[in-house]
Amino acid sequence: MKVNNKKNRSDMLNEYDFQGGVRGKYAKRYQEGSNVVILDRDVAKVFHDKDSVNSALRALAGIIHHQVQGQG
Repeated sequence: MKVNNKKNRSDMLNEYDFQGGVRGKYAKRYQEGSNVVILDRDVAKVFHDKDSVNSALRALAGIIHHQVQGQG
């Protein structure tokens, strides 16, 4: 049974379109644990997707790891 909540409808802008949305699409991943990071606009212009961000962070982590090992 659908609940018609006029208060929530008034908060929604007309240009929002959820017709192609899938309820709970990421629920399992969220339950397993998630870490959301908001990129600044200038950084987001360089890193367009999660793969490019992860690749850069892995490279940086490798550099840091290598430098830390060299100090000890």
